[in-house]
Amino acid sequence: MIFGRSDRRKAPVEPVTLKILVAGGFGVGKTTLVGAVSEIRPLRTEEVLTEAGRPVDDTAGVEGKNTTTVAMDFGRITLREDLVLYLFGTPGQDRFWFLWDELATGALGAVVLADTRRLEDCFAAVDYFEKRSIPFVVGVNCFDGADRYPAEAVRQALDLDPDVPVFLGDARDKESVKEILIGVVGHAAEAAERRQPATT
Repeated sequence: MIFGRSDRRKAPVEPVTLKILVAGGFGVGKTTLVGAVSEIRPLRTEEVLTEAGRPVDDTAGVEGKNTTTVAMDFGRITLREDLVLYLFGTPGQDRFWFLWDELATGALGAVVLADTRRLEDCFAAVDYFEKRSIPFVVGVNCFDGADRYPAEAVRQALDLDPDVPVFLGDARDKESVKEILIGVVGHAAEAAERRQPATT
């Protein structure tokens, strides 16, 4: 039997899956960001803040927050037919940082989420990824009522390298988050190209 052109079926595309971390300080919006774009029901490991944790949990600036991520958030988003991102939100408090090394294993890149009202809270995440040479972008979560600053002002305040992209966005908005994630993938690809040895 002879098959015409119309009878040929395309082989299914096996998507490339990439691991992206979402990091930053306590209460900056990591869980919200993962939930805003995930096409599956996000896995969350949130627990209620207790009086016992009050001496070690800095809630300044996020007094209304009553839960915290104790292990990770997990979500998935398909950017293209051939590209799927697995999102891992890290815990923001110092006492859970021992989990970061495990979560960072195999990560293509990261989003460091920042709040301009508490910019110093993301210094630890910036240092973490710089020391491990994991490509990252900074996503400024523009909270209602917070002062707005241009991306370049945030870059200077965080003392970022010139090639680190800075995005202004809203962790609640799917399109805004997608733009940040596309930025991570692009930045990581550029970093990988720079690491390739020159051929003669």
